[in-house]
Amino acid sequence: MRVLVTGGSGFIGSAVIRLAIRDTDAEVLNLDMLTYAASPDAVAACATSERYRFVRGDIGDRTLVRALLEEFRPDAILSLAAETHVDRSIDGPAAFVETNVVGTVALLEAAADYWGRLPEDRRAAFRFHHVSTDEVFGSLPPVGRFRETTPYDPRSPYSASKAASDHFVRAWNHTYGLPVVLSNCSNNYGPWQFPEKLVPLITINALLGLELPVYGRGINVRDWLHVDDHARALLAILTRGAVGESYNVGGEGERRNIDVVHAICDLVDALAGPLASGPRRSLVRYVTDRPGHDQRYAIDSGKIRRSLGWAPHFDFDTGLRDTVAWYLAHRPWWERVRAERYAGARLGTRTTAKR
Repeated sequence: MRVLVTGGSGFIGSAVIRLAIRDTDAEVLNLDMLTYAASPDAVAACATSERYRFVRGDIGDRTLVRALLEEFRPDAILSLAAETHVDRSIDGPAAFVETNVVGTVALLEAAADYWGRLPEDRRAAFRFHHVSTDEVFGSLPPVGRFRETTPYDPRSPYSASKAASDHFVRAWNHTYGLPVVLSNCSNNYGPWQFPEKLVPLITINALLGLELPVYGRGINVRDWLHVDDHARALLAILTRGAVGESYNVGGEGERRNIDVVHAICDLVDALAGPLASGPRRSLVRYVTDRPGHDQRYAIDSGKIRRSLGWAPHFDFDTGLRDTVAWYLAHRPWWERVRAERYAGARLGTRTTAKR
């Protein structure tokens, strides 16, 4: 099987590629623009494999994408290239529309044209797997979970751009017959995550003895999914998912943000030793809440469990401990990232859209 992975140098994409090269016979072409959040180091171990190839490029570059499809002749496309950080979408929404909506449409056009010219047997086997987020469903009350049938209700520029891309993918299936599958995941965590996200940001700041910013009162709830569990789910959906179907992927790890922060503090205290000033929980500082902050996300993963036999391997407590230990052991990587691309400053404070 040949798989074109877009955004394969990102956090989730690199996890999928590492899994595919390690545990399958698939040939993988990684198309990535290498924006600020990409990490070539995350796929460096795959570079020695004859089944892996990297091309730097934009999914919106129609000429490049069409040329790669003709040359590589993939059996599937795993669409992961996206702008993904809510705070950055608040500061600059246009980039999210350009990549997540316009870029996805360009990729769909190229994929449909390529698929339409395949031999009949390969047309039947081809898949276009679009990876999305639970944030397209909006915000939950204290009870209930998102299902595949939950109506869309995006609340941020990021989630709105992903909702739009989801709709375009479904439109290409219904209008042109492109064999698509979709998935919506909960919050991911794990190795190689860009340090602006909650788990790595808090881990690094805690290690360095810096303030730990928590939005509002920290009572917003997220369902946490280990990236390696997500990677297994994505390959299962790509290879065995039913055409036209969507699958929700969650880790059954619901936690309030403040509880996640406190757990990280305790882990860093245990693994790196306490600060002279005392426990790291004392570093927590409550800051002005994110504009339009969704209260709660939770995923019902029953469909993928029943139909594809997937279940998470990591419970949140074990996965978080492993993740914190990974960041402590990979200090040179995140120090370089913080020095060159992101120093830990707060994002997402704009109250009007940036033109």
